[in-house]
Amino acid sequence: MNGFHIEIPNRKTGFAPGETIDGAASWQLDAPPRQVFLRLFWRTMGKGIEDMEIVSEILFEEPRAMETRLFTMPLPQSPYSFTGKLVSLVWAMELGADGLDAVFRQEIVMAPSGKPVDIT
Repeated sequence: MNGFHIEIPNRKTGFAPGETIDGAASWQLDAPPRQVFLRLFWRTMGKGIEDMEIVSEILFEEPRAMETRLFTMPLPQSPYSFTGKLVSLVWAMELGADGLDAVFRQEIVMAPSGKPVDIT
């Protein structure tokens, strides 16, 4: 059974620009993968063309089939998470392994208040 999980202390999901996310990345796989990755990215959702940008990536080298590794991932200053009538911008972290389709995605908010900016 393949599975991934991201654990952030106190289940925190709201962060300020420039803040650092500390947490643990865990996986349980049938066999050791070549590499496990943790990506921080944002994407737009809604009407029109959807954009996405990977902001940073951590590569866990020589992973075992079942393991937990600590991580520290700094957030940039922008763009802020926002919600609008037509478009929203959502931040997320994604944990997965090379060669596997399954990933674990944890959405987060990155804005000064820790809540998405409302642009409606």
